[in-house]
Amino acid sequence: MILDKIITQKKKDLAKAKKRVPLKEIQGGIDTSPPLRDMKSALTTSSKPIRIIAEVKKASPSKGIIREEFDPVAIAKIYEVYGASAISILTEENFFCGSLEYLKAIRNVTSIPLLCKDFIFDEYQIYQARTCGADAFLLIAAILENDELTRFLRLGRDMGMEAIVEVHDLKELKRVLHADAEIIGINNRDLRTFKTDIKTTIELLREVPEGRIVVSESGINSREDIVKLKKSGADAFLIGESLMREANIAEKLTELLTVNGV
Repeated sequence: MILDKIITQKKKDLAKAKKRVPLKEIQGGIDTSPPLRDMKSALTTSSKPIRIIAEVKKASPSKGIIREEFDPVAIAKIYEVYGASAISILTEENFFCGSLEYLKAIRNVTSIPLLCKDFIFDEYQIYQARTCGADAFLLIAAILENDELTRFLRLGRDMGMEAIVEVHDLKELKRVLHADAEIIGINNRDLRTFKTDIKTTIELLREVPEGRIVVSESGINSREDIVKLKKSGADAFLIGESLMREANIAEKLTELLTVNGV
């Protein structure tokens, strides 16, 4: 499966990173990291009826290169100017053509919260995300044990960071609720098959108790999709591919944010 291949390669990459920069050195950089921006507030503010986490994403395992002319800094600037509530940056290198360097560079030119989106399974990666300028990070329930979910959430909060904890089905949702995740990402894409269906969010939202923030992820392509998801109770929307494929990113983002009747 694609997910297994990604994790196998990521473990190799992480081992090399730890040799280059030991954990203690990474931890030592926390005190000089930039002040955090509030992701939770950005995803719940009443001043924006539609809250989009716009994603900087060059490629994916299922679609290959999504955007040939890829300037992550320029894209991030467009996202902020045209109304995104936050920005997600893919940092996985081998399958998504991402980089932590993109995160660093985007931090220098934006003022809205940044999400480090990667396949995190080691505390080293959380410290790494913080020192590179992330305000929040992604945890994927499918690749983590229950104790890891709890431990990584606590570690992030100790540094002032919140995680978006991603689920794909009811079993995973129950696990992350038990771990006390405050921001739940419901991924409409099955990471094992890479098929998407926004009904995943609609169905799982019924099981989410009040007081949690829900972000619908993947497969969101139109205003109609946003209306359906918003009416079902989604608080925010993580959108990447449908923006990255557009020649005019600003126009597409404006279109998605201009939704009446919700």
